[in-house]
Amino acid sequence: MTQFIIDPTRVEHHNATQRATLQADYDALGGMLSRRGVDIEALTAHAQTFAVAVPSWGVGTGGTRFARFPGPGEPRDVTEKLEDCAIIHQLTRATPTVSLHFPWDKPTDPQALRQQADALGLGFDAVNSNTFQDQPGQAHSYKFGSLTSTSAAAREQAVAHNIDCIELGRVLGSKGLTVWVGDGANFPGQSNLRGALERYIDSAKGIYAALPADWLMYIEHKLFEPAFYCSVIADWGTSFAVAQQLGDKAKCLVDLGHHAPNANIEMIVARLAQFGKLGGFHFNDSKYGDDDLDSGSIDPFQLFLVFNELADATLRSPAFRPAYMLDQSHNVTDPIESLMSSAVEVQRAFVQAALVDRAALAGFQESNDALQAAQTLKKAFRTDVSPILAMARLRAGGAIDPVAAYRASGYRDAVAVKRPPKAEASGSGIV
Repeated sequence: MTQFIIDPTRVEHHNATQRATLQADYDALGGMLSRRGVDIEALTAHAQTFAVAVPSWGVGTGGTRFARFPGPGEPRDVTEKLEDCAIIHQLTRATPTVSLHFPWDKPTDPQALRQQADALGLGFDAVNSNTFQDQPGQAHSYKFGSLTSTSAAAREQAVAHNIDCIELGRVLGSKGLTVWVGDGANFPGQSNLRGALERYIDSAKGIYAALPADWLMYIEHKLFEPAFYCSVIADWGTSFAVAQQLGDKAKCLVDLGHHAPNANIEMIVARLAQFGKLGGFHFNDSKYGDDDLDSGSIDPFQLFLVFNELADATLRSPAFRPAYMLDQSHNVTDPIESLMSSAVEVQRAFVQAALVDRAALAGFQESNDALQAAQTLKKAFRTDVSPILAMARLRAGGAIDPVAAYRASGYRDAVAVKRPPKAEASGSGIV
Protein backbone atom coordinates (compact mmCIF):
# COMPACT_ATOMS: atom_id res chain seq x y z
CA MET A 1 0.00 0.00 0.00
CA THR A 2 1.38 3.39 -1.02
CA GLN A 3 2.43 5.73 1.76
CA PHE A 4 1.20 9.26 1.00
CA ILE A 5 3.09 12.24 2.39
CA ILE A 6 0.05 14.51 2.18
CA ASP A 7 -3.10 13.14 3.78
CA PRO A 8 -5.31 11.93 0.87
CA THR A 9 -8.38 13.35 2.58
CA ARG A 10 -6.89 16.81 2.14
CA VAL A 11 -6.55 16.17 -1.58
CA GLU A 12 -10.11 14.82 -1.74
CA HIS A 13 -11.40 17.95 0.02
CA HIS A 14 -9.53 20.13 -2.47
CA ASN A 15 -10.98 18.20 -5.39
CA ALA A 16 -14.50 18.37 -3.98
CA THR A 17 -14.42 22.16 -4.14
CA GLN A 18 -13.44 22.14 -7.82
CA ARG A 19 -15.06 19.01 -9.22
CA ALA A 20 -18.24 20.66 -10.55
CA THR A 21 -16.32 23.43 -12.33
CA LEU A 22 -13.94 20.92 -13.86
CA GLN A 23 -16.81 18.76 -15.10
CA ALA A 24 -18.44 21.76 -16.76
CA ASP A 25 -15.17 22.75 -18.45
CA TYR A 26 -14.50 19.15 -19.46
CA ASP A 27 -17.96 18.79 -21.01
CA ALA A 28 -17.59 22.07 -22.89
CA LEU A 29 -14.21 21.05 -24.27
CA GLY A 30 -15.58 17.62 -25.12
CA GLY A 31 -18.33 19.19 -27.19
CA MET A 32 -15.90 21.40 -29.06
CA LEU A 33 -13.54 18.50 -29.76
CA SER A 34 -16.42 16.29 -30.85
CA ARG A 35 -17.26 18.78 -33.58
CA ARG A 36 -13.68 18.31 -34.77
CA GLY A 37 -14.08 14.54 -34.74
CA VAL A 38 -11.95 14.08 -31.62
CA ASP A 39 -12.95 11.88 -28.66
CA ILE A 40 -12.09 13.64 -25.40
CA GLU A 41 -12.15 10.35 -23.50
CA ALA A 42 -9.48 8.91 -25.78
CA LEU A 43 -7.35 12.01 -25.21
CA THR A 44 -7.80 11.71 -21.45
CA ALA A 45 -6.71 8.09 -21.54
CA HIS A 46 -3.72 9.19 -23.63
CA ALA A 47 -2.84 11.84 -21.02
CA GLN A 48 -2.84 9.17 -18.34
CA THR A 49 -0.09 7.26 -20.17
CA PHE A 50 2.32 10.17 -19.77
CA ALA A 51 5.20 9.97 -17.30
CA VAL A 52 8.24 12.15 -16.72
CA ALA A 53 11.02 11.57 -14.17
CA VAL A 54 11.84 14.09 -11.46
CA PRO A 55 15.50 14.96 -10.83
CA SER A 56 16.46 14.43 -7.21
CA TRP A 57 18.52 17.61 -7.24
CA GLY A 58 15.56 19.60 -8.50
CA VAL A 59 13.71 19.50 -5.17
CA GLY A 60 16.44 21.62 -3.59
CA THR A 61 17.12 25.26 -4.33
CA GLY A 62 19.59 25.67 -7.15
CA GLY A 63 21.85 28.62 -7.68
CA THR A 64 24.03 30.52 -10.09
CA ARG A 65 27.77 30.98 -10.48
CA PHE A 66 27.38 33.91 -8.09
CA ALA A 67 25.20 32.78 -5.22
CA ARG A 68 22.73 30.33 -3.81
CA PHE A 69 19.82 31.31 -1.59
CA PRO A 70 18.55 28.27 0.36
CA GLY A 71 14.82 27.91 0.85
CA PRO A 72 12.93 26.74 3.95
CA GLY A 73 12.62 23.02 4.54
CA GLU A 74 15.09 21.93 1.89
CA PRO A 75 15.81 18.19 1.80
CA ARG A 76 19.08 17.39 3.55
CA ASP A 77 19.65 13.94 2.13
CA VAL A 78 18.33 11.54 -0.48
CA THR A 79 15.61 10.11 1.76
CA GLU A 80 14.10 13.55 2.24
CA LYS A 81 14.42 14.22 -1.47
CA LEU A 82 12.30 11.14 -2.09
CA GLU A 83 9.63 12.49 0.25
CA ASP A 84 9.41 15.70 -1.79
CA CYS A 85 9.38 13.75 -5.06
CA ALA A 86 6.56 11.59 -3.71
CA ILE A 87 4.42 14.71 -3.17
CA ILE A 88 4.96 15.77 -6.78
CA HIS A 89 3.73 12.41 -8.01
CA GLN A 90 0.89 12.21 -5.49
CA LEU A 91 -0.57 15.47 -6.77
CA THR A 92 0.25 15.30 -10.49
CA ARG A 93 0.15 11.51 -11.05
CA ALA A 94 2.65 12.09 -13.85
CA THR A 95 6.06 11.67 -12.16
CA PRO A 96 6.39 8.04 -11.00
CA THR A 97 10.19 7.88 -11.15
CA VAL A 98 13.16 9.75 -9.70
CA SER A 99 16.54 10.27 -11.32
CA LEU A 100 19.41 10.16 -8.81
CA HIS A 101 22.78 11.86 -9.13
CA PHE A 102 25.87 10.23 -7.63
CA PRO A 103 27.71 10.89 -5.40
CA TRP A 104 25.23 13.60 -4.35
CA ASP A 105 22.58 10.97 -3.66
CA LYS A 106 24.74 7.97 -2.79
CA PRO A 107 22.81 6.05 -0.12
CA THR A 108 24.41 4.28 2.80
CA ASP A 109 21.94 1.41 2.29
CA PRO A 110 20.74 1.10 -1.34
CA GLN A 111 18.26 -1.65 -0.51
CA ALA A 112 16.67 0.47 2.21
CA LEU A 113 16.40 3.39 -0.23
CA ARG A 114 14.69 1.18 -2.78
CA GLN A 115 12.27 -0.01 -0.10
CA GLN A 116 11.49 3.59 0.82
CA ALA A 117 10.82 4.41 -2.83
CA ASP A 118 8.57 1.36 -3.20
CA ALA A 119 6.58 2.43 -0.13
CA LEU A 120 6.15 5.90 -1.59
CA GLY A 121 5.00 4.51 -4.94
CA LEU A 122 8.16 5.61 -6.74
CA GLY A 123 10.72 3.95 -8.96
CA PHE A 124 14.15 5.00 -10.18
CA ASP A 125 14.87 6.35 -13.64
CA ALA A 126 18.34 6.70 -15.18
CA VAL A 127 21.15 7.42 -12.73
CA ASN A 128 23.59 10.27 -13.35
CA SER A 129 27.33 10.29 -12.84
CA ASN A 130 29.30 13.33 -11.70
CA THR A 131 32.79 13.95 -12.99
CA PHE A 132 32.33 17.68 -13.49
CA GLN A 133 33.48 18.49 -9.98
CA ASP A 134 36.01 17.06 -7.53
CA GLN A 135 34.76 15.16 -4.50
CA PRO A 136 36.32 15.09 -1.02
CA GLY A 137 39.21 12.63 -0.86
CA GLN A 138 39.36 12.21 -4.61
CA ALA A 139 42.81 11.09 -5.79
CA HIS A 140 42.89 12.90 -9.14
CA SER A 141 41.37 16.26 -10.03
CA TYR A 142 38.95 16.87 -12.92
CA LYS A 143 39.96 20.52 -13.24
CA PHE A 144 41.35 19.86 -16.71
CA GLY A 145 38.98 17.08 -17.72
CA SER A 146 37.62 13.73 -16.63
CA LEU A 147 36.84 11.24 -19.40
CA THR A 148 39.03 13.35 -21.71
CA SER A 149 41.80 14.25 -19.27
CA THR A 150 45.37 14.04 -20.49
CA SER A 151 46.01 12.13 -17.26
CA ALA A 152 45.36 8.42 -17.74
CA ALA A 153 44.85 8.05 -13.99
CA ALA A 154 42.13 10.74 -13.96
CA ARG A 155 40.39 9.08 -16.91
CA GLU A 156 40.49 5.68 -15.20
CA GLN A 157 39.07 7.25 -12.05
CA ALA A 158 36.21 8.82 -14.03
CA VAL A 159 35.43 5.54 -15.79
CA ALA A 160 35.46 3.70 -12.46
CA HIS A 161 33.02 6.22 -11.00
CA ASN A 162 30.60 5.67 -13.88
CA ILE A 163 30.82 1.92 -13.42
CA ASP A 164 30.13 2.37 -9.71
CA CYS A 165 27.01 4.36 -10.69
CA ILE A 166 25.87 1.48 -12.88
CA GLU A 167 26.31 -1.04 -10.06
CA LEU A 168 24.43 1.18 -7.62
CA GLY A 169 21.71 1.77 -10.18
CA ARG A 170 21.26 -1.97 -10.66
CA VAL A 171 20.51 -2.40 -6.96
CA LEU A 172 17.96 0.42 -7.12
CA GLY A 173 16.23 -0.96 -10.21
CA SER A 174 17.39 1.66 -12.69
CA LYS A 175 17.88 0.78 -16.36
CA GLY A 176 20.08 3.58 -17.62
CA LEU A 177 23.10 5.81 -17.07
CA THR A 178 23.28 9.43 -18.17
CA VAL A 179 26.78 10.72 -18.85
CA TRP A 180 27.44 14.44 -19.05
CA VAL A 181 30.92 15.89 -18.72
CA GLY A 182 32.01 19.51 -18.52
CA ASP A 183 35.24 18.66 -20.33
CA GLY A 184 36.51 21.18 -22.85
CA ALA A 185 38.74 24.22 -23.13
CA ASN A 186 38.60 27.92 -22.35
CA PHE A 187 41.41 28.98 -24.69
CA PRO A 188 42.33 28.21 -28.30
CA GLY A 189 45.18 25.77 -28.31
CA GLN A 190 44.51 24.67 -24.73
CA SER A 191 43.73 21.15 -25.89
CA ASN A 192 44.02 19.10 -29.04
CA LEU A 193 40.43 19.09 -30.26
CA ARG A 194 40.61 15.73 -31.99
CA GLY A 195 42.71 14.15 -29.27
CA ALA A 196 40.21 15.12 -26.57
CA LEU A 197 37.37 13.40 -28.42
CA GLU A 198 39.51 10.33 -29.02
CA ARG A 199 40.13 10.08 -25.29
CA TYR A 200 36.42 10.55 -24.60
CA ILE A 201 35.48 7.70 -26.92
CA ASP A 202 38.10 5.43 -25.42
CA SER A 203 36.84 6.18 -21.90
CA ALA A 204 33.20 5.80 -22.96
CA LYS A 205 33.96 2.35 -24.35
CA GLY A 206 35.08 1.28 -20.88
CA ILE A 207 31.78 2.49 -19.40
CA TYR A 208 29.72 0.97 -22.20
CA ALA A 209 31.33 -2.44 -21.66
CA ALA A 210 30.03 -2.45 -18.07
CA LEU A 211 26.39 -1.84 -19.05
CA PRO A 212 23.95 -4.65 -18.23
CA ALA A 213 22.22 -6.15 -21.25
CA ASP A 214 18.96 -4.30 -20.60
CA TRP A 215 20.51 -0.89 -19.88
CA LEU A 216 20.99 2.19 -22.04
CA MET A 217 23.78 4.76 -21.88
CA TYR A 218 22.54 8.30 -22.53
CA ILE A 219 25.15 10.68 -23.95
CA GLU A 220 24.30 14.27 -23.12
CA HIS A 221 25.73 17.13 -25.14
CA LYS A 222 26.05 20.77 -24.15
CA LEU A 223 27.21 23.69 -26.26
CA PHE A 224 29.10 25.57 -23.55
CA GLU A 225 29.68 25.90 -19.79
CA PRO A 226 31.86 25.30 -17.90
CA ALA A 227 34.10 25.17 -20.98
CA PHE A 228 33.57 28.46 -22.82
CA TYR A 229 35.81 28.05 -25.87
CA CYS A 230 34.84 24.52 -26.81
CA SER A 231 33.09 21.57 -25.20
CA VAL A 232 34.14 18.04 -26.14
CA ILE A 233 30.53 16.82 -26.55
CA ALA A 234 29.11 20.14 -27.73
CA ASP A 235 26.35 19.22 -30.16
CA TRP A 236 24.01 16.51 -31.33
CA GLY A 237 26.28 15.56 -34.20
CA THR A 238 29.17 14.71 -31.89
CA SER A 239 26.82 12.92 -29.51
CA PHE A 240 25.39 10.94 -32.43
CA ALA A 241 28.83 10.01 -33.76
CA VAL A 242 29.94 8.77 -30.34
CA ALA A 243 26.73 6.78 -29.86
CA GLN A 244 27.29 5.17 -33.26
CA GLN A 245 30.83 4.22 -32.27
CA LEU A 246 29.75 2.69 -28.97
CA GLY A 247 26.84 0.50 -30.09
CA ASP A 248 23.10 -0.09 -29.89
CA LYS A 249 22.84 0.58 -26.15
CA ALA A 250 24.25 4.09 -26.55
CA LYS A 251 21.68 6.83 -27.23
CA CYS A 252 21.66 10.61 -27.41
CA LEU A 253 20.03 12.73 -24.72
CA VAL A 254 18.60 16.14 -25.62
CA ASP A 255 18.52 18.83 -22.94
CA LEU A 256 16.41 21.72 -24.24
CA GLY A 257 18.82 24.29 -22.79
CA HIS A 258 22.05 22.86 -24.17
CA HIS A 259 21.91 24.39 -27.66
CA ALA A 260 22.93 27.58 -29.39
CA PRO A 261 20.31 30.35 -29.15
CA ASN A 262 17.51 29.89 -31.71
CA ALA A 263 18.62 26.35 -32.57
CA ASN A 264 15.90 24.29 -34.25
CA ILE A 265 15.62 21.70 -31.49
CA GLU A 266 12.62 19.95 -33.03
CA MET A 267 14.67 19.26 -36.16
CA ILE A 268 17.45 17.77 -34.03
CA VAL A 269 14.81 15.57 -32.43
CA ALA A 270 13.56 14.47 -35.85
CA ARG A 271 17.07 13.64 -37.07
CA LEU A 272 18.04 11.60 -34.00
CA ALA A 273 14.72 9.75 -34.08
CA GLN A 274 15.14 9.01 -37.79
CA PHE A 275 18.51 7.36 -37.20
CA GLY A 276 17.44 5.45 -34.10
CA LYS A 277 19.64 7.32 -31.64
CA LEU A 278 17.16 9.51 -29.74
CA GLY A 279 17.29 8.20 -26.19
CA GLY A 280 15.59 10.82 -24.10
CA PHE A 281 15.15 14.37 -22.87
CA HIS A 282 15.93 16.76 -20.07
CA PHE A 283 13.02 19.18 -20.17
CA ASN A 284 13.42 22.80 -19.09
CA ASP A 285 13.22 26.20 -20.76
CA SER A 286 15.64 28.92 -21.76
CA LYS A 287 15.81 32.58 -22.71
CA TYR A 288 19.54 33.13 -23.16
CA GLY A 289 21.54 29.94 -22.58
CA ASP A 290 21.36 26.95 -20.29
CA ASP A 291 18.96 28.78 -17.99
CA ASP A 292 17.26 25.66 -16.57
CA LEU A 293 13.97 27.53 -16.23
CA ASP A 294 10.61 25.84 -15.63
CA SER A 295 9.41 23.85 -18.64
CA GLY A 296 7.10 25.82 -20.90
CA SER A 297 7.72 29.08 -19.04
CA ILE A 298 9.40 30.86 -21.97
CA ASP A 299 8.63 29.05 -25.23
CA PRO A 300 5.74 26.60 -24.90
CA PHE A 301 5.38 26.47 -28.68
CA GLN A 302 8.87 25.02 -29.03
CA LEU A 303 7.96 22.37 -26.45
CA PHE A 304 4.86 21.53 -28.49
CA LEU A 305 6.89 21.30 -31.70
CA VAL A 306 9.27 18.84 -30.02
CA PHE A 307 6.31 16.66 -29.07
CA ASN A 308 4.88 17.01 -32.54
CA GLU A 309 8.03 15.32 -33.85
CA LEU A 310 7.84 12.70 -31.11
CA ALA A 311 4.25 11.92 -32.05
CA ASP A 312 5.30 11.52 -35.69
CA ALA A 313 8.17 9.22 -34.65
CA THR A 314 5.81 7.09 -32.57
CA LEU A 315 3.43 6.67 -35.51
CA ARG A 316 6.35 5.50 -37.64
CA SER A 317 7.66 3.18 -34.93
CA PRO A 318 5.15 2.27 -32.18
CA ALA A 319 7.96 0.78 -30.06
CA PHE A 320 9.66 4.19 -29.84
CA ARG A 321 9.87 5.07 -26.14
CA PRO A 322 12.27 7.91 -25.29
CA ALA A 323 12.98 8.68 -21.65
CA TYR A 324 11.52 11.89 -20.26
CA MET A 325 13.01 13.81 -17.33
CA LEU A 326 12.77 17.32 -15.95
CA ASP A 327 16.06 19.14 -15.31
CA GLN A 328 15.62 22.54 -13.72
CA SER A 329 17.21 24.92 -11.25
CA HIS A 330 14.86 26.80 -8.94
CA ASN A 331 16.18 30.01 -7.43
CA VAL A 332 13.08 32.08 -6.66
CA THR A 333 10.24 29.55 -6.44
CA ASP A 334 9.33 26.60 -4.24
CA PRO A 335 11.01 23.69 -6.09
CA ILE A 336 8.05 21.37 -5.54
CA GLU A 337 5.68 23.89 -7.09
CA SER A 338 7.96 24.48 -10.07
CA LEU A 339 8.43 20.76 -10.72
CA MET A 340 4.70 20.11 -10.52
CA SER A 341 3.99 22.98 -12.90
CA SER A 342 6.65 21.74 -15.32
CA ALA A 343 5.33 18.18 -15.28
CA VAL A 344 1.90 19.55 -16.19
CA GLU A 345 3.33 21.71 -19.00
CA VAL A 346 5.26 18.85 -20.56
CA GLN A 347 2.17 16.65 -20.32
CA ARG A 348 0.18 19.47 -21.95
CA ALA A 349 2.49 19.45 -24.99
CA PHE A 350 2.23 15.65 -25.10
CA VAL A 351 -1.58 15.84 -25.31
CA GLN A 352 -1.65 18.80 -27.71
CA ALA A 353 0.61 16.91 -30.10
CA ALA A 354 -1.97 14.11 -30.14
CA LEU A 355 -4.54 16.67 -31.33
CA VAL A 356 -2.70 17.37 -34.57
CA ASP A 357 -4.73 16.27 -37.60
CA ARG A 358 -2.00 14.13 -39.15
CA ALA A 359 -3.88 13.38 -42.35
CA ALA A 360 -4.62 17.05 -42.99
CA LEU A 361 -1.04 18.02 -42.16
CA ALA A 362 0.36 15.43 -44.55
CA GLY A 363 -1.94 16.66 -47.29
CA PHE A 364 -0.87 20.28 -46.86
CA GLN A 365 2.77 19.25 -46.80
CA GLU A 366 2.34 17.19 -49.97
CA SER A 367 0.66 20.09 -51.77
CA ASN A 368 3.20 22.59 -50.46
CA ASP A 369 0.51 24.63 -48.70
CA ALA A 370 2.84 26.19 -46.13
CA LEU A 371 0.24 28.42 -44.49
CA GLN A 372 -2.35 25.70 -43.88
CA ALA A 373 0.32 23.26 -42.69
CA ALA A 374 1.41 25.81 -40.09
CA GLN A 375 -2.20 26.57 -39.14
CA THR A 376 -2.86 22.86 -38.61
CA LEU A 377 -0.15 22.79 -35.97
CA LYS A 378 -1.31 26.06 -34.45
CA LYS A 379 -4.87 24.73 -34.16
CA ALA A 380 -3.68 21.91 -31.93
CA PHE A 381 -1.34 24.16 -29.96
CA ARG A 382 -4.02 26.78 -29.31
CA THR A 383 -6.42 24.21 -27.89
CA ASP A 384 -6.56 24.57 -24.11
CA VAL A 385 -6.37 20.98 -22.89
CA SER A 386 -6.26 21.96 -19.20
CA PRO A 387 -9.58 20.20 -18.42
CA ILE A 388 -8.20 16.98 -19.91
CA LEU A 389 -5.06 17.18 -17.77
CA ALA A 390 -7.04 17.94 -14.63
CA MET A 391 -9.50 15.12 -15.30
CA ALA A 392 -6.63 12.70 -15.87
CA ARG A 393 -5.18 13.69 -12.50
CA LEU A 394 -8.53 13.42 -10.75
CA ARG A 395 -9.24 9.95 -12.11
CA ALA A 396 -5.77 8.79 -11.09
CA GLY A 397 -6.17 10.07 -7.53
CA GLY A 398 -4.22 13.30 -7.97
CA ALA A 399 -5.20 16.93 -7.48
CA ILE A 400 -7.30 18.98 -9.87
CA ASP A 401 -5.00 21.94 -9.11
CA PRO A 402 -1.70 20.51 -7.80
CA VAL A 403 -0.16 23.81 -6.67
CA ALA A 404 -3.30 24.93 -4.84
CA ALA A 405 -3.63 21.55 -3.13
CA TYR A 406 0.03 21.62 -2.14
CA ARG A 407 -0.20 25.09 -0.65
CA ALA A 408 -3.36 24.19 1.23
CA SER A 409 -1.59 21.19 2.77
CA GLY A 410 0.90 23.38 4.63
CA TYR A 411 3.70 20.97 3.74
CA ARG A 412 6.45 23.56 3.24
CA ASP A 413 5.84 25.21 6.61
CA ALA A 414 5.80 21.81 8.32
CA VAL A 415 9.09 20.62 6.84
CA ALA A 416 10.72 23.99 7.52
CA VAL A 417 10.41 23.06 11.20
CA LYS A 418 11.32 19.41 10.69
CA ARG A 419 14.39 20.14 8.55
CA PRO A 420 16.69 22.75 10.08
CA PRO A 421 18.74 24.40 7.33
CA LYS A 422 22.37 23.56 6.74
CA ALA A 423 24.76 25.18 4.32
CA GLU A 424 25.18 22.21 2.04
CA ALA A 425 21.52 21.23 1.89
CA SER A 426 20.44 19.57 -1.37
CA GLY A 427 23.89 19.51 -3.03
CA SER A 428 22.68 20.66 -6.41
CA GLY A 429 24.21 22.16 -9.46
CA ILE A 430 23.24 23.09 -13.00
CA VAL A 431 23.73 20.13 -15.31
